[in-house]
Amino acid sequence: MKIAIVISWMLAAVAHAAGLEFAELLKEVHAAPDAARVVAEFNFTNHSKKPARLANSDPGCSCLKVEVTDGKLNYAPGESGMLRATFEMGNFSGTIDKNIALWINDDPADEPSVKLTVRVHIPVLVNLEPKTLKWVIGGKPEPQTIHIQMASEKPIRVINVKSSSSAFTYEVKTIKDGKAYDLIVTPVAMEVPGISVLRIETDCAFAKHRAQQAFALLQKP
Repeated sequence: MKIAIVISWMLAAVAHAAGLEFAELLKEVHAAPDAARVVAEFNFTNHSKKPARLANSDPGCSCLKVEVTDGKLNYAPGESGMLRATFEMGNFSGTIDKNIALWINDDPADEPSVKLTVRVHIPVLVNLEPKTLKWVIGGKPEPQTIHIQMASEKPIRVINVKSSSSAFTYEVKTIKDGKAYDLIVTPVAMEVPGISVLRIETDCAFAKHRAQQAFALLQKP
């Protein structure tokens, strides 16, 4: 698994937190299409004349795991360390920002000294636009279209579509084989609210990108 980590200089300011200095507050990670997880590393140094302690951390999401080199929490003047953030990709796609709050020494519970950001760029190989189609009760049952674009050097084909409701009909039109498709959805009736989850299955080589979901809604004005 190849992961390219790019240090962003957009936030070049140095964070001083009770002596601990973080040169990078934001790290950008570009994930490979088949990556299950990615890692970002933040180096820091105690530039003060007093010991500093990493008292607590909060990644704000179960998808993000925070570790410090050798589990070391106390740093004497001049000592350096590294915080490693591991992001589990799951079903995320696109650009995702995950923040890490750090409490140093005796920081108040509501005032962490440092806030780090991991920005993960996850390839979108099967793009749906829009992902949700909407109609209003009492309106006309006009067809609407979800445009499906494949962002891959190799062809990706739509092989099946499944709907969770019979309140909508649908058909797939090939615009360019392996590259572009239209999913045309039409309500059957316009009298009562309805919702359908449309599961779009492809032959993408990467399992996590293989199936996508879209939605059709018939709702009150």
